[in-house]
Amino acid sequence: MQVIEAIKEKARREKRRIVLPESGEERILRAACQASAEGVAEPILIGNEREVGAQAGKLGVSLGGIAIEDPSASDRLDPYVREYLKIRSGKEVTEALARRILLKNLYYGAMMVRVGDADGMVAGAATLTASVIKAGHLIIGFQEGIGTPSSFFVMETGNPEVGEGGVLIYADAAVNPDPDPEQLADIAISSARSARALLGWEPRVAILSFSTKGSASHPLVDKVIKAAEIAKAKAPSLLIDGELQADAALKADVARKKMKDPGPVAGRANVLIFPDLNSGNISYKLTQHVGGARAYGPILQGFAKPISDLSRGARSEEIAGVIAIVSVLAQSILPESGQGK
Repeated sequence: MQVIEAIKEKARREKRRIVLPESGEERILRAACQASAEGVAEPILIGNEREVGAQAGKLGVSLGGIAIEDPSASDRLDPYVREYLKIRSGKEVTEALARRILLKNLYYGAMMVRVGDADGMVAGAATLTASVIKAGHLIIGFQEGIGTPSSFFVMETGNPEVGEGGVLIYADAAVNPDPDPEQLADIAISSARSARALLGWEPRVAILSFSTKGSASHPLVDKVIKAAEIAKAKAPSLLIDGELQADAALKADVARKKMKDPGPVAGRANVLIFPDLNSGNISYKLTQHVGGARAYGPILQGFAKPISDLSRGARSEEIAGVIAIVSVLAQSILPESGQGK
């Protein structure tokens, strides 16, 4: 079974309410219809009900059974405004400004997730990644102990000798260009939590470098070593190691040759943390286009409740897959996560 089908099967067992702020987008409407038909989530479209219905009618898309939430006509708007003013207390935000902000679909959707009127949000088909992250940061907040939003890809490689039956998580390949050691540690911890919540793995996290345990000396290596130290201190229960070269992280025989004591991660890693966006983005695209892997993502992580960005070019069926992923992540809000940090 492909990994996305396994995720969809898991999503069907305990459906979650996933809010979709970009209701004017054809791909979003088609994805909402597909996700509802497949039973992987209960989609909630944000927008004017008449306009959304008219758009769906033009496309021949049936929205039967799919909720449509209009911020300007909602009884929830006033309590949402009060909640926003509480979040932004001390920031000189007026009630009028809070109302204008929350009449925007993206921010209204994020507030639905914050207060529990929805379980997750998927956006980005027509919205900048930075805007999705900003809404998540301001309204939903980060997990306890995490100060860095990031992203991950689920990579289905087809090679059963690596990762978990050929499946790996790559992070961060979409958000942070040059994370410092503290940010890289946050990415490692967030990715471990994502692996556990989405795929049910016991994560084995390798922070990658061009050096394995002192085989090279360079400030770029020092960054990875420091990140591993910080991550282990912040999350001692997680299996995290670095610095490791990719082959030492993935192949047990290579790890044994390069290390006296490989430990529980080297040679067995299922979560790969790249030291910067150059290496992460290049690696996932090479794995996909040269290695023939399937890539699912990017999925945002580090937030107190699940939200995700979309590729601007994502097809409707891919968006439906992301809806299923966010639905599964919403099934397992880990005890370490907290709201509004």
